[in-house]
Amino acid sequence: MTIVTLLSRNVNLHQLSKLRPCIYGQNVRFLASHAKFAEHKPLEKLRNIGISAHIDSGKTTLTERILFYTGRISEMHEVKGKDNVGATMDSMELERQRGITIQSAATYTLWKDHNINIIDTPGHVDFTVEVERALRVLDGAILVLCAVGGVQSQTLTVNRQMKRYNVPCLAFINKLDRMGANPKRVLQQMRSKLHHNAAFIQLPIGLESNTKGIIDLIAQKAMYFEGNFGENIREDEIPKDMNAEANERRQELIEHLSNADDTFGELYLNDTKITEKDIMDAIRRSCLKRKFTPVLVGTALKNKGVQPLLDAVINYLPNPGEVQNYALEEKSDDGESIKVLLDPSRDDKKPFVGLAFKLEAGRFGQLTYFRCYQGMLRKSENLYNTRTRKKVRAQKLVRLHSDEMEDVTEVYAGDIFALFGVDCASGDTFVRDSKLDLSMESMYVPDPVVSMSVQTKNSKDRDNFAKGIGRFTKEDPTLRFHYDTDNKESIISGMGELHLEIYSQRLEREYNCPIILGKPKVSFRETLCEPCEFDYLHKKQSGGAGQYARVIGIMEPLPPERNTNIEFSDETIGTNVPKQYIPGVEKGFRAMCNKGLLSGHKIAGVKFRILDGMHHCVDSSEFSFFQAAQGAVRDVFEAGSWRILEPIMLVEIVGPQEFQGLVLGQINRRKGIISSTEVIDEWFTIIAEVPLNEMFGYTGELRSTTQGKGEFTMEYARYSPCLAEVQEQLIRQYQESQGIVIEKSQKSKN
Repeated sequence: MTIVTLLSRNVNLHQLSKLRPCIYGQNVRFLASHAKFAEHKPLEKLRNIGISAHIDSGKTTLTERILFYTGRISEMHEVKGKDNVGATMDSMELERQRGITIQSAATYTLWKDHNINIIDTPGHVDFTVEVERALRVLDGAILVLCAVGGVQSQTLTVNRQMKRYNVPCLAFINKLDRMGANPKRVLQQMRSKLHHNAAFIQLPIGLESNTKGIIDLIAQKAMYFEGNFGENIREDEIPKDMNAEANERRQELIEHLSNADDTFGELYLNDTKITEKDIMDAIRRSCLKRKFTPVLVGTALKNKGVQPLLDAVINYLPNPGEVQNYALEEKSDDGESIKVLLDPSRDDKKPFVGLAFKLEAGRFGQLTYFRCYQGMLRKSENLYNTRTRKKVRAQKLVRLHSDEMEDVTEVYAGDIFALFGVDCASGDTFVRDSKLDLSMESMYVPDPVVSMSVQTKNSKDRDNFAKGIGRFTKEDPTLRFHYDTDNKESIISGMGELHLEIYSQRLEREYNCPIILGKPKVSFRETLCEPCEFDYLHKKQSGGAGQYARVIGIMEPLPPERNTNIEFSDETIGTNVPKQYIPGVEKGFRAMCNKGLLSGHKIAGVKFRILDGMHHCVDSSEFSFFQAAQGAVRDVFEAGSWRILEPIMLVEIVGPQEFQGLVLGQINRRKGIISSTEVIDEWFTIIAEVPLNEMFGYTGELRSTTQGKGEFTMEYARYSPCLAEVQEQLIRQYQESQGIVIEKSQKSKN
């Protein structure tokens, strides 16, 4: 038997190495990639799936087993393996060290003559955008649940993402071998918390350390996974002590299916004999419509239940031709957009339409991940970015296997591939025909929730920092970076403290640029409490032309709704202050507002009214009046009553009702004012106003309090006077930083 024949029959490379050790190695992998994987299959034999779940549910371990059983890799490694190799899909050094997935990784493999494109996604909520963009381009998904943890916080988030993009899914209850495994409880949670019409299509034979195999309820047989790696499947009769439970669960499956599928429901109501094919067809129809979720069981770590899961992917999840994808086309005559249904058939005469859904810095420049939705693309053909109208050339066309790449000459509708050297943004649409004005809906990008100040440890690393942060913010739309001109510091924002910590480590490892993360400063403001008159004379004589200017007027506070503004009003009459000097007065006032004398923050919420003054026909100038205005503001600061304002944020918190009391207590401790509370479907929503200065560190506190299920958003509401103790602390810190000795008797003007 030839090597290629072996490969075409799904013979595992591990078995092949035993048969022909002399050829095992790179040559076999080369043959595998070309004999099996490079061949383009009909649309019906293609699946694009994602593997999503809460952190530590076994997604990456499951993907590793899938790649092994399909002959894509020759040996399995663990996520935190003792051999220091790590899982195939965790190609980043940080991922292997921490044992977590940080970036989604793509691969493709073959199972029973079907090509399967797989994207393994992270579980941490901090990297949720990786799941978001993967589900945007996939046709189906495997929702992995831990048999002990069940439905957890990120499971709820992933479920919402699947619903947003209308992605059909299978559920796989993993880790049956763990202490406390209870798949029946997980099924109940799927129905109550995720609101899925779900039922078992498999049952476990034994749990925890007694996990022996699984029962296929559709075919009514038991399966045992034998051999060193569970590669040999032995079919047998259902154990006698489980017959009653198997019959009961099969009947439950039939009832749930009859509620989801009308055709099957008629068979059930008419007491027609239901065959194995009837059940499988009904599962496929209802699964594609997201009306039913088949639940499979197994333990990826112990090599049980993975092959039947692959069969279920082939049998129940859609091929690209069964999913409707739309693009928006702009009509030039009226400017409105119309929806255009894309044709997924592998017809090379159809115009090419592709979506760039992920960017990554590769060895040969920017690596852009694409999904082809219509037509085909050949190597060296030209593409047009419909957003920028720029032409690019597809010089290097590759398919991905984690961090490895394999060159291909053409890709068709339904394929996931990558291009090098294409300058674009995540979410851009590409076409081959420049006359087409199509754009596909981009993915949803959540707003950052955590901000921290950032600075380099060594000033000489600034160039490397700029390169690294420029690359990371382009690759990850949830990572934001800006310079705060108010507080003169750089701010980095992301989805969580782990998110920012990972990027700080990547800057150090990949760009040799260690950085310091810290709590960002809050943009406080200083304002006047009551009107204060001024009469300031600026006079300077040093031989020759001198300086002379006098300004008389009043500074007054603005109403609360305008307390972030500064206003200038020229109310002079006559020629005491010539009009050409008024701009100098305004510039002097505004220059003083950049830094208050109480705490060093900007002055806001004041109005400068100049009523009168005096000038000298020789010594007066615009600069003289500039100086006079600054002196007038200093006088008002000494004589007037000032206070500090702080930004108040409108915070909306959502979480399970059982944690509502704890969350309300947190808001009160952070000096928040509750505006409203609402409970819908056992989930509460709290809207409150909380000072920004009190919100730092709240992300971690909320997640730990609500078992990771709580989320919050906040936006700027207004500026409001801060508490007396906060004001005293700010004044003390500022004066200490300026080297001023503070006496207890000195009062702050309130």
